[in-house]
Amino acid sequence: MIQNKPLVIDNGTGFTKNGFAGEDQPRSVFPTIIGYPKYQIIMTDVEHYVREYYIGEEAINLRGVLKLVYPVEHGQVQDWDAMERIWHYTFYNDLRVNPNEHPVLLTEPPLNKNQNKEKMAELMFDTFNVPAMYISMQAILSLYASGRTTGIVVDSGDGVTHIVPVYEGFAISHAIHRSDIGGRDVTDYLRRLLRQRGYSLSSSAEREIVRDIKERLCYVALDPEKELKLAEKVSGMEKTYTLPDGETLTIGAERFMAPELNFNPGAIGSEENPIDELIYRSIQNCDVDLRRDLYANIVLSGGSTMFPGLKERLHKELTELVPETMEVKIIAPPERRYSVWIGGSILSSLKTFAKLWVTKKEYKEIGPTAVYRCI
Repeated sequence: MIQNKPLVIDNGTGFTKNGFAGEDQPRSVFPTIIGYPKYQIIMTDVEHYVREYYIGEEAINLRGVLKLVYPVEHGQVQDWDAMERIWHYTFYNDLRVNPNEHPVLLTEPPLNKNQNKEKMAELMFDTFNVPAMYISMQAILSLYASGRTTGIVVDSGDGVTHIVPVYEGFAISHAIHRSDIGGRDVTDYLRRLLRQRGYSLSSSAEREIVRDIKERLCYVALDPEKELKLAEKVSGMEKTYTLPDGETLTIGAERFMAPELNFNPGAIGSEENPIDELIYRSIQNCDVDLRRDLYANIVLSGGSTMFPGLKERLHKELTELVPETMEVKIIAPPERRYSVWIGGSILSSLKTFAKLWVTKKEYKEIGPTAVYRCI
């Protein structure tokens, strides 16, 4: 039934990952950002017309004269008009395909509301006229990408962190834990720490600079107290970063203090639980017979798990929480920034998956609720 290659689209809070089923990495990755001109009259292109909006890297490059909008917050779509524009850009400008010729696999966060699934279906079938679609849970796709069907996924992106235990391909929904601490919070906390050092980086444009500093220089300390004492004594821990205007920033203990937010959310007044406690609670909420398998298959996924030192710190914290007889094994695939997309690429290219697509015919007969059968 499905002739052309399916498209796989993973819309994260921070980045949108797009490509074709069966490929081992996304064709393109761009920031999930849309920018609207602040000064309409002077924003003219080479073609001499005023653009209504700019998307992704283009929006970031023009950030000084744009109001930046993030349509996805904490993993959930909040601005559907902006999301429709991003999907339009994905099909026609980014992948350069006609959406009515390709089935589309979209990803969703765990415990996604049914009304969000319906809205996704309406846009895909009614606006973009796709022949078939499927919505798959991000954490399960990450597990597939690691070659497993059982394990616990620690999926931390720009806007949200989910802890999802999965047994034989099915999420154990009552044991899913979520924290609204994500990469964007770490970025904002780093910005606050830099402000205390005397660097003011407050606009939406400067937030992107702080994000770059975070990705290049931050790491997770195995023992933050020891690291702090070391940072006070050893100047070699300081790193420099050159701003676009040539000014240089010096960053020291902030390099590990910002990602420490994952283990101490109280630093920003948040009542969220530390990431290690969430993993422990999630596994303890599962059947006792599954726990050994879950502790031995803790899979990291998402851009906010890329900090050097995170794997080792999680292992240390969890080993202190569990009985000595329990083996704790943390899997940190090198390609984990794109694990969700890779899992979607694997799943949608399987021959056995062909019968799972929700077709346009089904949608016309049943309506948007046809997508409820996606797991």
